[in-house]
Amino acid sequence: MARIMVVDDSGYARRVHRRILEDAGHQVVEAGSGAAALEACFLEKPDLVLLDLSMGDISGLEVLSHLRELDPHVRAIVVSADVQRSTEALVRAAGAARFLGKPASPDTLLEAVDAVLDEVPQ
Repeated sequence: MARIMVVDDSGYARRVHRRILEDAGHQVVEAGSGAAALEACFLEKPDLVLLDLSMGDISGLEVLSHLRELDPHVRAIVVSADVQRSTEALVRAAGAARFLGKPASPDTLLEAVDAVLDEVPQ
């Protein structure tokens, strides 16, 4: 299966996503901040990044922007409690493959992960 990085400043959210993803057979790497995510992505080279928007140090949009500078083909799913259409538009414009409202059900999360992993990187 895939190596997926879960980036969220909430330990609870990381644990929930880890459990869902590992139960589906994926390997999970965690980062509790935007800065940690940037470093870990460079070292771990995940197949997919599951990214929260609201974090204390660096916003998820900034993290996504930096990740896309490092690797224009990085695949990311943003998961956020901010489900406004304008937020989704910003996330999509920043290069996220999917945008999910938080909390995402296990089925919704896995469907999005599978769909993004099945897409051919451009």
